[in-house]
Order: sequence, then C-alpha cells, then structure tokens
Amino acid sequence: MGDSLKSKTLHALFWSFIESVGLQGVHFVIGIILARLLFPEQYGLIGMLMIFMAVAQAFLSSGFGSALIQKKEATQEDVCSIFYFNIVVGVVAAGLLWLIAPWIAAFYNQPILTPLTRALSLTIVINSFSLIQQTLLTKQLNFKAQTKVSLVSSVVSGIIGVIMAAKGFGVWSLVVQQISSTFFRTLLLWTLNAWRPSLIFSLKSLREMFKFGSRLLVSGLLNQIFNNIYLLVIGKLFSAADLGFFTRAKSLGELPSLTLSDMVGRVTFPVFSTIQDDPARLKRGLKKALTILVLVNFPMMIGLAVIARPLVLVLLTEKWAESIPYLQLLCFLGLLYPMQLINLNILTALGRSDLFLRLEIIKKILIVINIAVTWRWGISAMISGMIVTSVISYYLNSYYSGILIDYSIREQLVDLSPYIIMAALMGVIVFVTGLLPFPNHWSMLLVQIVIGIVIYVCLCRLFCLTAFMEIWQASWNRMALLRVEVMKG
Repeated sequence: MGDSLKSKTLHALFWSFIESVGLQGVHFVIGIILARLLFPEQYGLIGMLMIFMAVAQAFLSSGFGSALIQKKEATQEDVCSIFYFNIVVGVVAAGLLWLIAPWIAAFYNQPILTPLTRALSLTIVINSFSLIQQTLLTKQLNFKAQTKVSLVSSVVSGIIGVIMAAKGFGVWSLVVQQISSTFFRTLLLWTLNAWRPSLIFSLKSLREMFKFGSRLLVSGLLNQIFNNIYLLVIGKLFSAADLGFFTRAKSLGELPSLTLSDMVGRVTFPVFSTIQDDPARLKRGLKKALTILVLVNFPMMIGLAVIARPLVLVLLTEKWAESIPYLQLLCFLGLLYPMQLINLNILTALGRSDLFLRLEIIKKILIVINIAVTWRWGISAMISGMIVTSVISYYLNSYYSGILIDYSIREQLVDLSPYIIMAALMGVIVFVTGLLPFPNHWSMLLVQIVIGIVIYVCLCRLFCLTAFMEIWQASWNRMALLRVEVMKG
C-alpha cells in the first residue's frame, strides 16, 4: 500500500477496533444484566421476530450503500437519490411488517407478537434516515465518528432497557432498548456528519448502481433470511424457552467473531475497493487481513468454548445452564466466519456481485439441506450441521480469491497454520487447567482466562508470529501518539 492509504487504513482499523470492542463490551455487560433480570422465554419471543426484522432491514439496505462505496466518483445526485429511495423503502417495509404482524403471531401461536412486531417496525423507519450518513463515513474511512455514535447510543439505550426490566416491563424492555438505540444512533449520525441532502433525485443514478447493488440486495436478503432461519425453525418446532437458550448462546458465541468481522470487514471493503485495479496489492491486503483475524479470532473462540460452562454459570446463573452445549458448538462455528467474510470482500471490491450472489445461493442450499437432515435430532444436531456447512462455505468463498488474485485456499491455510497451531495449543492448556480442583466457578473462570491470555501471548512472542509483532508494535506506537496528544492538551 502507499503510505497515505496505509496510514488511513491503520487509523481506520484503530477506531474500528475501538468501536467494535467497546460496542460489544457494552452489549455484553448490558446483556448480562438483562439476562439476570429476564427469562429465556422472553428472549425467545424477540428471537421469533428476528428473521422478519432482518429481511426488512435487508430491503432497506438495498445494496446501494455498498454500490456507493464501490463507486470511485460518486456525486451528490447519486447520494441524494439513494437517501430518498431508502426512506421510501423504509416506510414501505415498516408498513408491511405492521400489516402482517397478526399472521406472525398466529404462525408461532403467540398473540403478544402482534404488538411487539408493530413496535419494532419503527426501527426500520428511523434507520432509513441514517444509512447514507453511515455509508459516507465508511467511504471516508471515518470510523472515529462512528465509534462515538455507536458507544453513546448503545450505553443510553442499554440503561433504558435495564431500568425497564428492573421495573417489571419484561419483554418490552428489550423492544424499547432496540427502538431507542436506533433513534439515538440516527440522531448522533446527523449531528456528527456534515452531509445534508439536496432536493434532487435521479432514476438514472439509481439505475447505474442497480446492476451492482441489486445483486447485493438479493445476496443480502438471502443472507438475512438464512442467518435467521434457525430462529424461525427452532421457534416453530420447539418452545420459546428453547429458542431463548439458543439465542443467548448465539449472542455470546458470536461476540468475538462478529466483533472482528465488523471491525476488519468495514475497513477492508473500502480499502480493497481503492486498490481494486492491482491484484498483487489486493493479495497482500487479503493476506494481512486474514492473519490478523485468525491471530485474534481463533484463540478467543477456542478459549470461549473451553470456559463456556463456568462463564455461563457465573455470569448468567443456573437458569441459563441449558445454553452451555449450544455455546460450545457455536464457538467452533465462529472460527471460520470472519475468514469467509474477508474473502467475499474481495469479490465485492472487484465489482463481482454476480459471483457473490452465486456463492450465496449455493450456501443457502446447503443450509436447507442441513435443516432438513438434522432438525429431528434436536438443536445440537442442527448446530453441528451448521459447522459442516461453514467449512464448505469457506472453501467456496476462498475459491474465487484463488482465481481472481492468485491466493488459493491452500496458500491461505499455509500462511495461517502457525496462528491456528498456537491457538490450539493454548486451548489444550486451558482445558487441562479446568480439570484441576477449584473452590468455585469464579476462581476457575478467572484462572483459565489469565492462563489462556498469558500462554497465547508468550507463544506468539516466542515464535515471532508476523501479525502479532506488527500489532504489538503498532499498538505501542499508537499509545505513544495518544500520550503526546494528551500532553499537548
């Protein structure tokens, strides 16, 4: 990379890291408090609605946001056209949710879902006003502003949700938390972003970006439907409490992998788009992104699987114990997800939304096969099938990277193997530590976490893993700069 782009990328990665880690930290703390105040079946009711909310949100995104980032010379006319289009789509999507709310409630045989659905539809309308603001900040690699927005909105909405849960509002505390989070996020994005819409609209601009954006829209719809289809199936075939255990395990299991995926994925897509005409630089960028992801994600997911039992019992209490085996399996599912995402970013950066869509269709067929085969043996069997489909999906996603930028899956695995081995060694040591006698779950959890961190850092330093050493040095440099800024006032 050129020095300017490299500097912008590192700056963006730093603030994306602060946002992702800070945001997930806030969600984690708020989620723990709410889980102690609420019950699994209340989480299950919200889980039943997630597929419908996700589909509505996918329509709202429409793929035009990614098209705007991918387009090198976007005009004010392009931006305004997408802005007004998003608002129309948001109102229509929310209206449809309002109308079908009684049918959703009848499908699950849960009458309370009617008012819950209608209340949550407000988030779609509110969010339609913020998508362009966030897209422009992403295109500019301005993640510092987004960090402020995410953290403030999450803290304020989380406090509102906790207060309502403590006062006995039950499932409505989760609904109001989501609505208030969307509202404050939109308000802050408009406050911190100077862009304002003009009274212009062009169908021609939309048509020009439709070829790229429409395929991402279909891919996004498929992705949202099938990412949440397990919630639909479990909610229909099992109890609301069972779905609550699954959703709680899913949120904990996704915490590390989704944080990293969001952090690196949001930065790499605009960066990859900038260097889309240089395959050699794309290959180097992909290699660096993959090694950073595996360096951080593998030890966190393996470690989380090992400490799942004491973690759930300490943080969530015994009433959530049934979620432990789900969490352990979902941790292995999360190993490959960030690697899939980064390989897909290469396709979108190169404008190959056709290949992106083709891959998404194939992977969704795999999900249908998994559900059809495994549902009769229970939720754990379904998650095991999800792990198998994840392995196949990573192979499919990386296949085109091998063709387009000459970085095959074999070469990727060779580059990543040292990091995978170090994470596996750490996991074995932490597991063996857990076999020792401990007076309580608190002490066991604390000792395993400390040993895991120390062992992994020591192994990475001992074998001088490239990505680790780069992050180590960059972190020290960044801290030095921050100290200078603080001293200057």
